Amino acid sequence: MAGMLHVTMQPREGLSLDQFHEWYNNEHGPTRLRLPHIFSNGLRYRDDKGFMACYDVTDMAHLETPTYTQLRANRSDREAATIGQVDVDRRFLDLISSDQSPLFVPTEQLTDDEADGLLLLGSTIVLRNDVEGAEDAVVKWHAEQHAPAIAVIPGWRRTRLFRTPSKVEGLTTEVAIMAFHDFIKPNGYEHTETLKAAWKLDPIREYLSSDNTRFWRLFYVFGPAPRDLQPLSSLPTTAAFTSDDARTSTTPSSSPAISSYITTADGLDIPYRLEGNHSPSAPAVAFCNSLLTSLRMWDPLVAILKSERPDLRILRYDTRGRHAVPGPPVPATLGMLSSDLATILSALRIPKLHALVGVSMGGATTLKFALTHPDKLGKFIACDFNVGSSDANTAGWKERIALAEDSSPDKGIAKLAGLTVERWFHPHTMTEKKDVAEWMTKMVGENSVQGFRYSCQALWDYNMREEMKACKVPGLLVVGDGDGKGALVKAMEGFKANVGQEGAELKIVEKAGHLPMCESPGGFWEATKAFL
Repeated sequence: MAGMLHVTMQPREGLSLDQFHEWYNNEHGPTRLRLPHIFSNGLRYRDDKGFMACYDVTDMAHLETPTYTQLRANRSDREAATIGQVDVDRRFLDLISSDQSPLFVPTEQLTDDEADGLLLLGSTIVLRNDVEGAEDAVVKWHAEQHAPAIAVIPGWRRTRLFRTPSKVEGLTTEVAIMAFHDFIKPNGYEHTETLKAAWKLDPIREYLSSDNTRFWRLFYVFGPAPRDLQPLSSLPTTAAFTSDDARTSTTPSSSPAISSYITTADGLDIPYRLEGNHSPSAPAVAFCNSLLTSLRMWDPLVAILKSERPDLRILRYDTRGRHAVPGPPVPATLGMLSSDLATILSALRIPKLHALVGVSMGGATTLKFALTHPDKLGKFIACDFNVGSSDANTAGWKERIALAEDSSPDKGIAKLAGLTVERWFHPHTMTEKKDVAEWMTKMVGENSVQGFRYSCQALWDYNMREEMKACKVPGLLVVGDGDGKGALVKAMEGFKANVGQEGAELKIVEKAGHLPMCESPGGFWEATKAFL
């Protein structure tokens, strides 16, 4: 039986609204949306009296399972402290009926701009328990008289009727019927009188113990991952939060940050970091790292970006292969890597990136994403990559896998890390910036061997030479002058004219090799800032 988890909340005096919203938006809600077999969405509303959250439930029986009940039993200390300062009315609702306009679109499928301010008329009718047939009479009245009267009001999109308590909770002396009517936002509060006029309870007055009607405005749509930087920008540093499993943390400041993870359809957990401008409407730039590195490879560039472009939200994530992959393991493809990014953007409700920047395997992924998801991308910067694989490269990858998996002394992933960084970096970096080389060697050496084995296969057999000619997203190409001892400069010079109808400009970063944004972050910024 489908239904709803319905919660009304009123923070008590003394509880900071920023703390309340940061907890709810970045901890409580996403934790539930990470259970898509139970909750299909999560929406937050407000009126002048308080706040309401509605979660559509696929089957009310799920709310009696340990998967859900343990969420409440294992609350974090912060959640327990916060909820203790909130007056809460929490109800399980069984769905009785649902009617919708042909124009109705599920709210979770709208962008935040489209969803913000949608109107919801919520009504609660508490039934008399001493009048036989009260529930049937009210349901009949709703279907035959009330719902049709509401449905003809301009802007109506959906009406749903629920019963509480849910049958999974057992019998009770008090039963309530709750109705929710969805309207598009242009009708707003100016139509509340029309709505009230349609709310005629006289035919069922004898069955009612009490009734209550509230007009709610939507202001937040949950996704399966925390993303709300706004309240963090106003909280003190003492309000920083780390989850019990240490997989989610929030950092309050004028340039706040959230670190957490997103789970793909095949069960891979992808860590990400969102930071920078706290406005939910701020343009977002995403970074796609190279094979064997982590999202931390962008640290030097992000420091520059936060100083030079404080208007941007900055998203980084660990590309598939950084960590162990789900079983049964399968070789990655560029299409799979592109889909991973689309999943991340969906989870964080980012409908379109201002820009995507990727290097090496991340550069190939960036171009693939521009080709497969042009509607989600404004522009891209693809660095130090090739548009197609070769047999020689494939043989090289197999040799590196064998080295990484070899448990003999002086071999394994640590040996691969040293050889890889020496191959990647410019001689100038290796001699004059030894701390950078050591930092990168340590990062590479911490990569999952299994992840490396299956993700590097994305670079074995791919070819974007023809399809990139149809690229519709503006792009910039960047390469370190010493990458492959200059061979990659020649390769990128050879295909730059075929990126889209007008081709792409190629910028060369001096005294840099395969990772110019790490070896020469200032030089990389100078090469890209005008385009970005």
